[in-house]
Amino acid sequence: MKQLRVIALLILLAFVGCEQKIKVDTKPNIVLIYIDDLGYGDLSCYGAKALKTPNIDGLANNGLLFTDAHSAASTCTPSRYSLLTGSYAFRNNAAILPGDAPLIINQNQETIADMLKKAGYATGVIGKWHLGLGNGKPDWNAEVKPGPREIGFDYSFLIPATPDRVPTVFVENDKVVNLDLKDPISINYDQKIGNDPVGLEHPELLKMPADTQHSGTIVNGISRIGFMKGGHNAYWKDEDFATVLTQKAKAFITTNRDKPFFLYYSLPGIHVPRSPNSKFVGATTMGPRGDDIMEIDWMTGQIKKILRELAIEKNTLIIFTSDNGPVLDDGYADKAVQLIGNHKASGIYKGGKYSAYEGGTRMPTIAYWPNRIEPGKSDALISQVDLFASLAKLVRQDNRNSNVAPDSQDMLSALLGKSKKGRDVMLEEAFTMSIRAGYWKYIEPVSKKTPDWLANKDVATGLQKTQQLYNLKDDPKEEHNLAVKFPKKVKELKEALEKIKENPVIANN
Repeated sequence: MKQLRVIALLILLAFVGCEQKIKVDTKPNIVLIYIDDLGYGDLSCYGAKALKTPNIDGLANNGLLFTDAHSAASTCTPSRYSLLTGSYAFRNNAAILPGDAPLIINQNQETIADMLKKAGYATGVIGKWHLGLGNGKPDWNAEVKPGPREIGFDYSFLIPATPDRVPTVFVENDKVVNLDLKDPISINYDQKIGNDPVGLEHPELLKMPADTQHSGTIVNGISRIGFMKGGHNAYWKDEDFATVLTQKAKAFITTNRDKPFFLYYSLPGIHVPRSPNSKFVGATTMGPRGDDIMEIDWMTGQIKKILRELAIEKNTLIIFTSDNGPVLDDGYADKAVQLIGNHKASGIYKGGKYSAYEGGTRMPTIAYWPNRIEPGKSDALISQVDLFASLAKLVRQDNRNSNVAPDSQDMLSALLGKSKKGRDVMLEEAFTMSIRAGYWKYIEPVSKKTPDWLANKDVATGLQKTQQLYNLKDDPKEEHNLAVKFPKKVKELKEALEKIKENPVIANN
């Protein structure tokens, strides 16, 4: 009898252990793969014919592909701010930042990373940051903070701003990687400093010509925005982004494989300057931009591969999307325009990066979670600003107050494919504001002068001094302005837009 009691006790303990294991494993790892400047039509799973993206297609074919998912803004810094905070960027006057800007997320403001840490997650960010570092004019030769670790991230390995801006160095956990203090870094965005050649003075040293804005200090044969001296031992090589960032992402996943983790994997491609690794050069007929797309496809595949090797793929939610719409000529002569051929980077949609039209914010978006998300397509209207509330609901941290993620709505059912219903109303930011209500879209008149640097971009920006109204069901390409024909609808949407501007509303979860 004593032996039987012992056996029964062991069986009971094993059962309890299994129950605990099951409960832990239902809290998934979360990997957010965030691409830069990737358009709705740039992937073969979204209809591209000029190239094949097999790794991303694999996520789409075995996950949920969204047809009406949006970044919160049509430019990078505002989109990233909205995604991480659950608050529209205009509430903090967040705009495209220079490379030496201070951290624009208040340290007392809860972020997705903060929220997931409270739920027991290890948190990491790897790749492009562009949300500012330090308190203003940071000292790159000391600890560069506040930064990601002050707003919820346990680990960070950053491209501080963008690949086309100085400083051209990696920052890991507040410190510049490979910095030699005998060659200290100085940054200036107003005037030339140091003796390194600049693009305007030495175009013969460039791998690709650049416009005036991008003709500052030359690093790795590419001139950048701004001027830099020192830090030469720490300079990155653009062609190494894919391998360096992939290695860091794999290391983070491997280190944290035995507990739930959140990885914000922010790829620098396909932002300019496009300088893909040699293994991808010539992979397409579209030059560096097309080859960069193949590079980000490979990087995506490497994430899925490590998850499979560690046997944690089935307990990992992967969300793949982009920060804003595409742009071809964005400051460098890389033949993106000449070699585009019949490829439509925005798909059927009008506009792209910087634009108030659909091509500015309608993003390729895929949610992948084996055995939890049924493969298919969703037409649900969702915004990246909703990721905060949706993930909070997933990990049971949905007890927000008015100071936390005020614009984020719980779209978890839509994200996981359990519901086809998305938002009723959605705000979109560009250099003016837009609002979606079902298939109706209103774009308010621009109230300020178009910046000189934007005037020559190769996108239809939607910056007009008249009101615009489109019926996207009948006119998805936004070719027919119906504002004069439907003044009541204009008034209704204009009032709804003003209401959102004035009063963020926490959704009931």
